[in-house]
Amino acid sequence: MTATIQYEGDLRCIAQHLQSGSLVETDAPSDNRGKGERFSPTDLVCTALATCMATTMAIKANDMNIELKGLTVAVTKIMQSDPRRISKIDVKVSFPNSLVLEEKEKIILQRTGENCPVVKSLHPDLVLNIDYN
Repeated sequence: MTATIQYEGDLRCIAQHLQSGSLVETDAPSDNRGKGERFSPTDLVCTALATCMATTMAIKANDMNIELKGLTVAVTKIMQSDPRRISKIDVKVSFPNSLVLEEKEKIILQRTGENCPVVKSLHPDLVLNIDYN
């Protein structure tokens, strides 16, 4: 088992990661009857995508003796209705300003991010725009 989730009422859940004990709270978004005071479940999908890309790129970068500390990823979720779902995710990956990469290294890192496990787990109808800076 990976996690346990407890519904707290008022459209809020608390998830506990079993290996570490860390907690994540979710809230329904304000455009869907919630308060929007925490990440929504769909926010977490997009956040999982961004962190998975950064993590897999960092693993590959370590193998290449490249330090990616300072890499940032901005992610934007676009929802659609009927059925309510994530229709599009915009991702902007920014390498640290101090990092100088050869074109081949940049391509390897980009391909690594674009093939992370979360990317491979998303529905093929979802539009995924990834931009590297």
